[in-house]
Amino acid sequence: MNKNNRKNNSSPVVSGSLRNCLALMLIGGAAVLAFLLFFIVRNYAAQLAQQGQDNILNASVTSILDAATIRDGTVEVDIPYAALAMLNTPLDDRVFYAIFQDGELLSGYDNLPFTKIANEPLFLSSILQDEVFRQAHAKRMLIGAENRTEIHVVLAQSQGALSDTLRQISRNTALLGIVFFILAAGLSFWISSMTMGQLNRLTSSVTRRGPQDLSPFNRPVPVEMAPLVKSLNSLMSRLNHSLSQSEDFIAEAAHRVLTPLATVRSYGEATLQRVEKEENRHAMRSMIRAIDESSRAAGQLLDHAMITFRADHLEREDFDLAKMVQDLVLRLSPIAEMKDLSLSLNNHAPVAYSGDPILIQNAVRNILDNALKYAPADSMVIISVTANPKPQVTIEDQGPGFPPQQIHQLTTRFKRGDNAQDTIGSGLGLTIAQDVAQAHGGSLALSNRQEGGACVILLL
Repeated sequence: MNKNNRKNNSSPVVSGSLRNCLALMLIGGAAVLAFLLFFIVRNYAAQLAQQGQDNILNASVTSILDAATIRDGTVEVDIPYAALAMLNTPLDDRVFYAIFQDGELLSGYDNLPFTKIANEPLFLSSILQDEVFRQAHAKRMLIGAENRTEIHVVLAQSQGALSDTLRQISRNTALLGIVFFILAAGLSFWISSMTMGQLNRLTSSVTRRGPQDLSPFNRPVPVEMAPLVKSLNSLMSRLNHSLSQSEDFIAEAAHRVLTPLATVRSYGEATLQRVEKEENRHAMRSMIRAIDESSRAAGQLLDHAMITFRADHLEREDFDLAKMVQDLVLRLSPIAEMKDLSLSLNNHAPVAYSGDPILIQNAVRNILDNALKYAPADSMVIISVTANPKPQVTIEDQGPGFPPQQIHQLTTRFKRGDNAQDTIGSGLGLTIAQDVAQAHGGSLALSNRQEGGACVILLL
């Protein structure tokens, strides 16, 4: 699996926003509460308004009953002005009354029915003339010199003013519910943001860590997030153990693979000296070449695995880039002389840099190795190390150069130019150099010199 596939597979499958889900749940609860608030307040206000009207009706009925007397054996009811005046409303609600003596209509409107009641006043809602009225029933026992009689008063008032009052109450209550909902919605978003802030801080803390920091997460977290942090710490512990095993495996594999190949090659060289038949000598040379190719491929594969591991866990340290390249040139000079080549390092001035010296040395060595392979005999490989505008290492040779139509593909793993088929190689050298450059935030630039030959610039 290549790096692009790993990056694509690392993207999580998103199923929604936990913050938005929490906010929507809180807003939904706020909407239900606002709805309940509207009906509770409206009903309570309606009860209070109705009770107020009933109290006024009761006061009016009581004043009429108090005005009832028996004079000369005849019931007289002089309706006080205040009894009806107190029923005046801004909408001029209509008022009807009826006075009954022992169940018989004495005065008033005959469309108000007589209803037997107990001693307590009775309040009813009824429809009169296609309009809703509120009725108040009350009675009083009058005792004369020779007889007793029961006076029953019925007052009915239309509810236009009450309905208008209820409409105003409903509007105000609805406005109160809307304001409550808006405030609750804003508060819900704030609460959800504050709640998710703990998770965001945990995410930021993990994101800010360097690739090599696999230490446990020890910051205080809410109890609900403790299982998540415990799982993260367990994952980091397992990952740290796995990476340590991988590093040990790479070192062990390099020893176990390259050492037997070197042994087989030495036996092949010794056998070649004792073989006389030309066809056998040709077969031995082919075998030695195959061993060289296998050894080089195995070595570069292990180098690539090591570089991939170290690039993901980059450990920077300060060093002199020019001094490191100079030491590498000195070590490779004997190999260059065996091929009748010379290495020329143009710059000896210190170039301070902070990075992984092992990775950078490996990258420069692979570039130099390519130059030594393709440069013709009696030519020179020129190495330059500069600090401006950025630290970089430039390596130029006088070989065949890069195929122009393939130059952008040569940093791909196992990709070699058409002019390199007869040269031992694995197609990993430039890939390793590019991975190292990218791990240090740089790049690898390939070009051909005008006077002939290849030019490779390791930009850091």
